Amino acid sequence: MYRDIAASIVKAIRDGIFVTKLPTEAQLMDRYNVSRNTIRKAIDLVYQQGLLRRVQGSGYFISKIELRHKTVVNLSARSIQGGENQPHNLESKVVTFDTIKSDAALAKQFGIPVEEELYRVIRLRYWHHQLYSLETSYYLKSVVRFISVEAVNSSIFSFLEEVYGIRVANSDDYLSLTNLNEEEASLMQADHGKTYLTLDSSNYYKNNGLFNFSHTVFAYPDLALYFHTTNLANN
Repeated sequence: MYRDIAASIVKAIRDGIFVTKLPTEAQLMDRYNVSRNTIRKAIDLVYQQGLLRRVQGSGYFISKIELRHKTVVNLSARSIQGGENQPHNLESKVVTFDTIKSDAALAKQFGIPVEEELYRVIRLRYWHHQLYSLETSYYLKSVVRFISVEAVNSSIFSFLEEVYGIRVANSDDYLSLTNLNEEEASLMQADHGKTYLTLDSSNYYKNNGLFNFSHTVFAYPDLALYFHTTNLANN
């Protein structure tokens, strides 16, 4: 329940309902009709993602993640938002949605036998009607037995959480600068060999089971990716 409340708090921040600081714990308890312990767990989850800053004796203030002339995407907030590390309201143009058998590279990536079945989704994603990214993702069919076409055209992770209860528990993320191969360049209508920022993500659900691997090439101009690191020793 506290994860749902955390998601609601994030939405309230995004929608401008909570602008400067959060309501008090008592006010949030009344708002969501839950115990103080549940509210504290929800606030802590939002805080861990870098969306709040704690001021002793004054409560929790909304973090303003801003860089001049940059569009900032918070990659730390995925555990609240159902796992996705993308902005909301992305539009998708699906290039490929099919089932494949893992080759040696994918088998090694997932720790599975060669020729095990995977869902493959390749889609161009747009933000404010401008190309945001080219995303290639794979889902282990032994874990994710079905993905709807509607989910592929919108939010796959939201679908997985709603239907299967699968939520990203932790992930390994690798940022790098890479050169477009011929297929990527053709799909993005860009120059072959041009350098773009890419993110490779391995996403795990409970019991540390890997269910998804994705390779995302970012194309949106002036994009800044934000990470939040919490020093657990000081908490």
